[in-house]
Amino acid sequence: MTESTGSHQQTGAREEPGVGAQGLILFAAVMMFVGGGFQAIMGLAAIFENEFYTVTPNYVLEFDVSAWGWIHLVLGLVVVFAGYGLLSGQTWARVVGIILASVSALVNFAFIPYYPFWSLAIIALDVFVIWALATQARAFRL
Repeated sequence: MTESTGSHQQTGAREEPGVGAQGLILFAAVMMFVGGGFQAIMGLAAIFENEFYTVTPNYVLEFDVSAWGWIHLVLGLVVVFAGYGLLSGQTWARVVGIILASVSALVNFAFIPYYPFWSLAIIALDVFVIWALATQARAFRL
């Protein structure tokens, strides 16, 4: 076996994230912008046009469409804010991004009877954001 010595083993030395890690985090941050913006638009559509979404009868999580609109609007704006924090390299943004993507996935799961294809697309986007943020161990600065 060989013994490796190098600058990366120095005590207190901080390694910069690789290009792949930076790309994943940047893509996750942009997807948070896009997904949050789409959720906010979806929320505005529900608030302004109550009959835009078709309600499935006898669903367990039955809310008024306007209530869903407010939930999606607020959640979308908070996700966009966390995406901005992630782009600016804030350490809190990664944890908040994972939490918000998880909440977004749960909210969209409950919203499946109202708009199934769109909800499943947002859930897939949220799963990717969670994966990208959870697998990268180092902070990203643009």
